Amino acid sequence: MATVEFYRQRAAQAQLDAEKATLTNVRERHLVARDTWNDMAEKAESVIATRAATEAEKRALAETA
Repeated sequence: MATVEFYRQRAAQAQLDAEKATLTNVRERHLVARDTWNDMAEKAESVIATRAATEAEKRALAETA
């Protein structure tokens, strides 16, 4: 979960940087970075959820065997 938190922190920082930017191209660059960090966080959360579901399924199968 630390990785997801890191990604979310970086996205938040990119948002702050975008809000402070005075140049349009710099603001856009920060917004793209924010979106990329958020995408990475969502993918990491999906992997964590999938792994947890797989492990739960394995435990359930082991208990019935």
